Amino acid sequence: MTFWRLYYHVTWSTKDRAPLIIPDIEPRLFAYLVRKAADIGVYVYAVNGWNDHVHLILAVPPRLALAEVVKELKGASSHDINHEARLGYPFTWQRGYGALSLGEKQRPVAEAYVRDQKIHHQQQTTHAWLERCSELDEGPTDTGIRIPSVPAVVREPGAVYHVFGEPIF
Repeated sequence: MTFWRLYYHVTWSTKDRAPLIIPDIEPRLFAYLVRKAADIGVYVYAVNGWNDHVHLILAVPPRLALAEVVKELKGASSHDINHEARLGYPFTWQRGYGALSLGEKQRPVAEAYVRDQKIHHQQQTTHAWLERCSELDEGPTDTGIRIPSVPAVVREPGAVYHVFGEPIF
């Protein structure tokens, strides 16, 4: 059995940030996201959002790629809303998403931030990093570890093996 604790704060928005998440469909949408996540083995600790985006705090098992989880949740939820909720307008998600990893100690703070989404947006106390989602593949701005120079070839001197005083190779 594998031991894992992989937590993520994930957010994505509606197409062109249109205010498509109206109060009438919000409960259905959030419940659907939780059910679909459970179906694929993902745990949802918090879900909420604003009229143009959603936030989820997830635990994703290592056998699943986060990109595939998001793709599944976005695709299935828009399909459900478009075919079952009968809004009278097309409900679509924008390409891309935002994802930040969390530690065990950070998870309760992230859950509180997601639960209080409406308050944060009404009072304009949102955190820019936690609200970010993009169509582009925007990784960190740093480039990681830099090594000044790496030898082209790393080779030890050859060893000569002798059996009864004679080289065997």
